[in-house]
Amino acid sequence: MTVRTPANQFLDRIAASGFLPVADMENGAPPPTPAGAAALETAIRFASRATAPATLRAYRADWAHFQAWCWQTGFQPLPAAPETVGAYLASLAGVFSPNTIRRRLAAIGKAHRFGDWPWNAGHRAIQGPLQGVLRTQHRPVRKPVAVRRTLLVDLLATCDLSPRGRRDRALLLVGFAGGLRRSELVGLQVEDVTPMAHGLQLRIRSSKTDQTGEGAVIGLARGQRPETCPVRALEAWLDVARRGVGPLFRKVEASGRIGSTGLHPDAVRQILRRRGERAGFAPDILARLTPHGLRSGFITEAYLGGVREEEIRRHVRHRDPRSTRGYIELLDLVVDSPAGKVGL
Repeated sequence: MTVRTPANQFLDRIAASGFLPVADMENGAPPPTPAGAAALETAIRFASRATAPATLRAYRADWAHFQAWCWQTGFQPLPAAPETVGAYLASLAGVFSPNTIRRRLAAIGKAHRFGDWPWNAGHRAIQGPLQGVLRTQHRPVRKPVAVRRTLLVDLLATCDLSPRGRRDRALLLVGFAGGLRRSELVGLQVEDVTPMAHGLQLRIRSSKTDQTGEGAVIGLARGQRPETCPVRALEAWLDVARRGVGPLFRKVEASGRIGSTGLHPDAVRQILRRRGERAGFAPDILARLTPHGLRSGFITEAYLGGVREEEIRRHVRHRDPRSTRGYIELLDLVVDSPAGKVGL
């Protein structure tokens, strides 16, 4: 019978907060002192926050898929032999996208490293099938559509003066003008908004590239047109929300009553889809309408409007300049295309 020591329980609770199996530690260790127990509790709390919730959800699903495949095929999931992992990756060919396959391999590796099991993702029995699968994947990539100004105006035209209409207008304009990720958008608190003479400041508490919570501050200037001004839209929403603290963007019931809880990140996608349907967008556009489109649409409009690449990078908080450069290079393919310089 395995005795669950405090150290075992510590790892078990971290695993429960994520998705990971853990290896048994040596039994028989003396119980911790009250100070030691408090230290373990603190470690558990911080460990549960070490990985973004969305990443944890994906890893849970990926690990469950790998386990189920192992049970069906008679292989051992943990520790998994490199040949087992290679066979699993081969089974994903033609079914899942390259990004999903890479993430599933990362999840398997995470499980092994967390449990102190041997792991070598570079093993030839893993890399051989992986590279072969990736080279033969020819699934068309349906890239999210960039929500440029014309699309944004069409979306805004569906937003009336009801509480839900005001919230959606503010959410769309703040998300676009701030170049925000959906997690940043729904993570905003009323206290993060600071009115200024010519606009407002937004404090971004944490983000995909700032998981330690250092935070960042960006500015939103008043727009030239009332109907597309993010500052006016946010002021109009706050006038009806009447909250001085808590989530900036809240749930709105069908009755128009504004709740106290904030939006789930997926609510941004649902709002975009609902507004796109009301605007009469074509099915192909609707299928590719995602929260990231607000961010990429802002980058596109800013660059084509003459904003310097470095200014864009700072505003959207790309830590790696190559991220911004990737957007710019795609735009330059058209803007600087030789085909536009031959008199056609």
